Amino acid sequence: QVQLVESGGGLVQAGGSLRLSCAASGRTFSSYRMSWFRQAPGKEREFVSTISWSGGSTYYADSVKGRFTISRDNAKNTVYLQMNSLKPEDTAVYYCAAGVATGWSTDPTWYNYWGQGTQVTVSS
Repeated sequence: QVQLVESGGGLVQAGGSLRLSCAASGRTFSSYRMSWFRQAPGKEREFVSTISWSGGSTYYADSVKGRFTISRDNAKNTVYLQMNSLKPEDTAVYYCAAGVATGWSTDPTWYNYWGQGTQVTVSS
């Protein structure tokens, strides 16, 4: 069993930055594919970014490419999402997710474990 706890959300003005963290329990964190998703009110949960177990491979949604950076520290069982040049349309609850299967997916149903989410609000 893996428990994920996000932190770092908050209120920021457009153009600002936030750094989200997701701390994981469990001794096998380094073997998990880790991803970030977000969900705005009235919308479906959408993929934001993913990182391989080694951190050597990352992928981003087009909407955040060039502005967000995903990283992980396996020694600290933590994955991060650095968000720069934030826009009002980035406002959402951000979730981290862990997948145990080989490969990865932008489909939320592929993932095995989820955090409780952290609110990010970007004002114009």
